[in-house]
Amino acid sequence: MELTLNSSSSLIKRKDAKSSRTQENSSNMSFAKTKPPTYQFQAKSSVKEMKFTHEKTYKPESETTERWEKLHVLSYPHPKNDSSVPVFVMLPLDTVTMSGHLNKPRAMNASLMALKGAGVEGVMVDAWWGLVEKDGPMKYNWEGYAELIQMVQKHGLKLQVVMSFHQCGGNVGDSCSIPLPPWVLEEISKNPDLVYTDKSGRRNPEYISLGCDSVPVLRGRTPIQVYSDFMRSFRERFDNYIGGVIAEIQVGMGPCGELRYPSYPESNGTWRFPGIGEFQCYDKYMKSSLQAYAESIGKTNWGTSGPHDAGEYKNLPEDTEFFRRDGTWNSEYGKFFMEWYSGKLLEHGDKLLSSAKAIFQGSGAKLSGKVAGIHWHYNTRSHAAELTAGYFNTRNHDGYLPIAKMFNKHGVVLNFTCMEMKDGEQPEHANCSPEGLVKQVQNATRQAGTELAGENALERYDSSAFGQVVATNRSDSGNGLTAFTYLRMNKRLFEGQNWQQLVEFVKNMKEGGHGRRLSEEDTTGSDLYVGGFVGSKISETVEEVALV
Repeated sequence: MELTLNSSSSLIKRKDAKSSRTQENSSNMSFAKTKPPTYQFQAKSSVKEMKFTHEKTYKPESETTERWEKLHVLSYPHPKNDSSVPVFVMLPLDTVTMSGHLNKPRAMNASLMALKGAGVEGVMVDAWWGLVEKDGPMKYNWEGYAELIQMVQKHGLKLQVVMSFHQCGGNVGDSCSIPLPPWVLEEISKNPDLVYTDKSGRRNPEYISLGCDSVPVLRGRTPIQVYSDFMRSFRERFDNYIGGVIAEIQVGMGPCGELRYPSYPESNGTWRFPGIGEFQCYDKYMKSSLQAYAESIGKTNWGTSGPHDAGEYKNLPEDTEFFRRDGTWNSEYGKFFMEWYSGKLLEHGDKLLSSAKAIFQGSGAKLSGKVAGIHWHYNTRSHAAELTAGYFNTRNHDGYLPIAKMFNKHGVVLNFTCMEMKDGEQPEHANCSPEGLVKQVQNATRQAGTELAGENALERYDSSAFGQVVATNRSDSGNGLTAFTYLRMNKRLFEGQNWQQLVEFVKNMKEGGHGRRLSEEDTTGSDLYVGGFVGSKISETVEEVALV
């Protein structure tokens, strides 16, 4: 028995036939057969609604027992010598509302049903500090997430949960605004040095400055203690799900959840691509740390401030004395400053991951952390944009091996972005090399013995982007991927051509990149077999849900 989707009318109608690129015709694509229920997806083209028809009530498959352990963490049920890569899909940023409820549960249920049909492993969601602990210190509201977890489990999917200690809003792709908890913002208003500050005195409320990690500035608790209490509350609330439906905990360590400084903020036009960004070391806690570090090596005068010649957010490297080809970055002072600046970032990550490891020890869930794919000016000697973000990576110094080693110390997966990008797609004046950067990180993680996972940096639905991810995973130049998380679930993803591209991509990743190409414009009515779903007659209709 098997479910067949007629691809000429399945899922969402193709709206942009004119923009489609015709590729070679394809016939049938089949996935390995599994045991979920039978679903049929059909577009209602007039109102962009999706109808879901199923034959029987779904009961999740029992979890695989063939797992293996790395330190305290269990891997996904895919052998390490297997090239198969599970694909996850990021849920919308506002999956849980400001009132703490699951947003649009009917649409979410329908969407999860469709993703299961496409063969994805699971989904990712942000557990926002600004939502969960907004009512006061240690007053946690997990109810919206509890509803989501149960829904994800019902559909036999896995869940990656991000401990998101940063603000949502003001960066690439941010579609909503979720500030830090009100009681934290109140403390910041009383002490503005709690947040990152640039040389002009601009305060950035995205994330608490790592300079005060160990200072009890949040109503008697240090930021690290606050983050730890948050994670501990999550562990206690969902202990029965962690290691089962909750397969991974990603620990947010900076803006956008990434281990970096907020050196390129887009809000209010402060920065624009491909600007070099600015160092974020001018709050009183960071300045005090810099002064102490300078005094410890007998260079007191170096600790009074950050570099005076590093330019501004929108500059190019050659506009500045610090980042130009033979600039200050390559001097004794430049090395001193970058060792301190990058070292503080590594120390921050080490503290957070050490705490997370202790809290989730033995839970059965993987731990991961994210590193930003800052690919612009990668082809210059100074790698300016990486330096301002805290990655001491230059023509003469590997900035990613120390990060990979720190992740490996705690048994944490390094999740890296920009996996979908190609060098030839980037503007020449930006001196980009996302491919070179990804290869360097692959080599660093392989050398450190650290597992590597990936994400796409920007929303992409084209075969070129998906193909680049597949090619990166198959590359012999470094680590393959243990998982890939696709950014992001929205209405556009479910449009006919985009959906077909995702289905093909998931299949190719499961097959290690050896699957057949699916035509972008399958107008022949050929049958598309999705996810190995099986069944005979369709007997029950589920309500129509608009994907809004």
